[in-house]
Amino acid sequence: MPANNEAQITHPAPYQSSDGEEYMNDAQKEHFREILLAWKQELMEEVDSTITHLKEEATNFADPTDRASQEEEFSLELRTRDRERKLIRKIDEALDRIDDDDYGYCEACGVDIGIRRLEARPTATLCIDCKTLAEIKEKQLGG
Repeated sequence: MPANNEAQITHPAPYQSSDGEEYMNDAQKEHFREILLAWKQELMEEVDSTITHLKEEATNFADPTDRASQEEEFSLELRTRDRERKLIRKIDEALDRIDDDDYGYCEACGVDIGIRRLEARPTATLCIDCKTLAEIKEKQLGG
């Protein structure tokens, strides 16, 4: 089974802003575009790796236990790829927001999300306050 590279995704060095620098200037947008594109590339390589792995490792085991074990492994791998597919969609949406000059601003209240939060979660669409509020609401409504 291919290694899961989610924890191994490498980003460029954290952005070092200078005093008085305008938020989401061209240099910052380019920095986050590089992060998002590198992340997307690594996820796409994982997809290719999974396809190869499924083709090469598919064996029709005579023993039902071996067959079930392989099917469970493949199922887990496919669920992981499905989550990554959804993440790729979020990355593409973030890249679109960069192109539209909307990247880095909260969808709910319009304030700056912040460079450090975007470094930690480049696909973030909410500032920390709105995200916290959304999570509280979700817990109250979701149980």
